[in-house]
Amino acid sequence: MSATTTRTTRSVAGTRALGAALAAHLAPGDVLVLTGDLGAGKTAFAQGVAAGLGVTDPVTSPTFTIVQEYAGPVPVQHLDLYRLGSLQEVFDLGIEETVDERVTIVEWGDVALDALPSRLIVVAIALEPAGDDDERSLTITTRGDWGARGAAILAVDA
Repeated sequence: MSATTTRTTRSVAGTRALGAALAAHLAPGDVLVLTGDLGAGKTAFAQGVAAGLGVTDPVTSPTFTIVQEYAGPVPVQHLDLYRLGSLQEVFDLGIEETVDERVTIVEWGDVALDALPSRLIVVAIALEPAGDDDERSLTITTRGDWGARGAAILAVDA
């Protein structure tokens, strides 16, 4: 079961604000998969989610470290799978062993959907071709059974 909505942001701050608004509906065990081209705004969205969950440390792209962990009222695990070459490498990370304890954000996670829980949120971020450099389209899809939270997630707006 899945449902989808689309939002538009017009600045990096707007992308972060949408992430923070979504964070209000998240709990430990939730997984967000962020997809989009380089420079689309995945890390900005992740920064907003982390801030919305109470993380006060700077959130940076974990492209070279692959996994970053952040403490907060709701801990955050932030992964970037861009540099991984196979699905087996994703399984080797052991993501499924740690998702229950925190919110997990996975950049470039579309390559690893088979290694992730079936109940997740996919946020596809795209630059608007007719817009300026800061305008993005964010398509938010809930997959799996989200119950009443699913409607709240899809209604999110910054």
